[in-house]
Amino acid sequence: MNPAMWISKTGVQAQDAKLQAIANNLANVNTVGFKRDRVVFEDLFYQVDAQPGTQQSANVASTPLGTQLGTGTRLLGTQKTFTEGPLQTTGQSLDVAIVGQGFLQVELPTGDIAYTRAGQLQVNTDGQLVNAQGLPLQPAITIPANATSVTIGENGMVSVSVPGTTAPNELGQLTLVSFINPAGLLALGGNLYQETTASGAPNESIAGENGMGKLKQGTLEGSNVQVVEEMVDMIAAQRTYEMNTKVLSAADNMLQYLSQAAR
Repeated sequence: MNPAMWISKTGVQAQDAKLQAIANNLANVNTVGFKRDRVVFEDLFYQVDAQPGTQQSANVASTPLGTQLGTGTRLLGTQKTFTEGPLQTTGQSLDVAIVGQGFLQVELPTGDIAYTRAGQLQVNTDGQLVNAQGLPLQPAITIPANATSVTIGENGMVSVSVPGTTAPNELGQLTLVSFINPAGLLALGGNLYQETTASGAPNESIAGENGMGKLKQGTLEGSNVQVVEEMVDMIAAQRTYEMNTKVLSAADNMLQYLSQAAR
């Protein structure tokens, strides 16, 4: 088989994977706290017929060039791009956006901790602050049933006003965590991430301190997907896919010419 056909096959597979990532980015353009995926490729091993700098014979100087033929490309991985999304003002007292780096912590049904940038908070039947999926925030905050208003400060301090008191009651403080390599987090879906060995251990701190972002009440962080950029990438992937299929067709035609000439 013509090696160009195999190489073109790897190119087609690579562009198919890139198109899948673009489709997911566009599908989540309105998902709160979503971070776009970037596809990373690498070239495959090379068929080295002559190494650069080899000497052809005793009377010939070493050549500065070699013969190295590539064998295609492959998907190395996908990377979450943790740039900040635009802030959307909602006016809802339980909506919070993280302005800067950091993640909120929620407890999964298994007891493990997951991390999120989506700040659509709610109060469950027990009065606990939970995320949109109903997972309780950590540290746990319980809102009294007679609370008339809830205030979430920039540093994460949660206060409520209750009848019969003039000063707000402080219930607790939401803390943020950061990772040395957030791109290494495991995406669970549902706007949730989980720690891995690649991400490193979580560093917990008060919002606004030690490089952490601040919390902004009444706003949400939108998706960081740029529609125009994704559309341009989609067109480029489509054209690259088309060119790889043309190479497949050209290699097939060359094989047909060889078979006809051999008759």
